[in-house]
Amino acid sequence: MRIALGSPARKILLLSAVAVPMTAYCSFSAVVFLAAYFSAKPDLASLQRAVRLQPGNAEYHYRLGRYRFLVQQSPDLAIDAYRTATALNPNQARYWFDLSSAYQLLGNTQEQAIALQRAIEVDPTTPELAWEAANLFLVQGDFDHALREFRVVLQNDPYLPPAALRLCWRIKPDADFLLEDVIPANAEVYSAFLDFLISRNESGAAAKVWMRMVQLNQPVGMSHTFDYLRYLIGQHEVDQARLVWQQAAALSGLQAYQPSPQNLVVNGDFSLTVLNGGFDWLYQQSREVSLALDSTRSHSGHRSLLVTLDSRGLEDLGLRQLIPVQPNTSYDFSANFQAEDIQGAGGPRFAIQDFYSGTTYFQSDELKDADFWKEVDGSFSTGTDTKLLMLHIQRVPPGSPMRGKLWIDGVRLTQADSE
Repeated sequence: MRIALGSPARKILLLSAVAVPMTAYCSFSAVVFLAAYFSAKPDLASLQRAVRLQPGNAEYHYRLGRYRFLVQQSPDLAIDAYRTATALNPNQARYWFDLSSAYQLLGNTQEQAIALQRAIEVDPTTPELAWEAANLFLVQGDFDHALREFRVVLQNDPYLPPAALRLCWRIKPDADFLLEDVIPANAEVYSAFLDFLISRNESGAAAKVWMRMVQLNQPVGMSHTFDYLRYLIGQHEVDQARLVWQQAAALSGLQAYQPSPQNLVVNGDFSLTVLNGGFDWLYQQSREVSLALDSTRSHSGHRSLLVTLDSRGLEDLGLRQLIPVQPNTSYDFSANFQAEDIQGAGGPRFAIQDFYSGTTYFQSDELKDADFWKEVDGSFSTGTDTKLLMLHIQRVPPGSPMRGKLWIDGVRLTQADSE
């Protein structure tokens, strides 16, 4: 369809019809641009210009309120801006939360509670908001609402649980209550709670958390298991430590590191990765003793442990394993070794002691003068109170220089009547 524009009047009329909306659009765009420009500037005059240019924009009122609150430290003026922002857009939780903070500073607890409740209703799951809300409730003494918001934090934030758990325990130091009503069923949160209870020396509560972790049957990091075992051993709770190690077989991937009636020594042939934790081998490297797995020599498996000595005066070679046992029970020990160029008075020896009392139950012959695999063995009986042994390699006599290489393999401990 064609429109005839022969006359000047028609041309002017058409140009006017196009120019008026274009002018309006350009003016509107200019206002929007200027308002956005001024709202981004951190000074009062610019923020006020942004509000005047676009009075219906909730975000600009909110930014003005933030300036009044944080820079001018005038919560009464900030409240006016915040209330306008919430009226224009009631679906922004941070508007309500900052309004609540302003009311708190003015001591208006009733309005503060209303604004805070609106913030939670608008956004019930964001952990940052829940964290701030929980702390506000905590300051007010509203512990029930604080614990409810801390639960939101624990459910949704990967970084805040340790701090949240500390505050939850301060509110209600009751593991049963917190596990039932506050702490979500999550292995990572349970692990953080376990670490916290260990730091507080809360043995009974820690045991309850561990049992929840077992029932949950979710993977648990080895480091948490090792820390708990170290704590239990320090508390002389050997039976609980033994149980935890068994249960950690499934939780922490430790199935291959379980003792058996055929050998109470874990990883006795060094065929597995040495974990340096729990009831596997524990080691401490030093300038004088180097420990390494050697696949070129083996006796009972496919590799052995190589100990390279260049010591001026050690008492211990830095390798040990803790072994739960029964009191008043007879045990048989054996191990195989090779030694090369061991120089120095005396020599290294296997030793088995009560971990707590230090009572020595067994000490092998010197581990030297063997260019072929040689066995050392012996038997002993534990005392009436012995539940945990320490197997390690001593330097006898202690404090004397020693150099050379020692290979160890096929380390074995069995209960005498289990043969």
